[in-house]
Amino acid sequence: MATPSSQPSTFLASTASSGYLSQTDITQSQSNVASTSTASTSQAQASQTQQSRQALEEARKDRTLAEFMLMLDDYEPLIPNEVTDYYLQKVGFECEDVRLKRLLSLAAQKFVSDIAADAYQHARIRTHAAGGRIRVNQPLTGPGSAKDKTRTTLTMEDLSAALAEYGINSRKSEYYL
Repeated sequence: MATPSSQPSTFLASTASSGYLSQTDITQSQSNVASTSTASTSQAQASQTQQSRQALEEARKDRTLAEFMLMLDDYEPLIPNEVTDYYLQKVGFECEDVRLKRLLSLAAQKFVSDIAADAYQHARIRTHAAGGRIRVNQPLTGPGSAKDKTRTTLTMEDLSAALAEYGINSRKSEYYL
């Protein structure tokens, strides 16, 4: 005997002849089969819609990347092109596309900027943890003045902590200890 999920029309015919289902049940079952085929059609349409959305998203990303690469023509990074060329040549990277070199320079600039910002945050935390607040009875001039307390000094410990977050070991060699 066939199961309802594999062949619904065979199942309906065999149960109707044995007297288990009424004419109303058969009509409802046939409408369920029709709605199932409609649901599968709507799923196929949804799948096609999803694929077209993905294709549109990919096209948008390609346009955005192309626009960004065109913007790099006019951009002059903080790291000079000669410095970027030197280090790229030193590691064996050869490319004549100036935009790609500027993109690498921009990535290096962001990396250095992130490390400097993290080191600054470590320095601020260190100064506030060490009682970096201004005292009322301090003189306004001299080495212990209020102006000196508002300044943040980056130390090698701050830089080492920031570099450690990026997986860079910046210990001094044992020769200099």
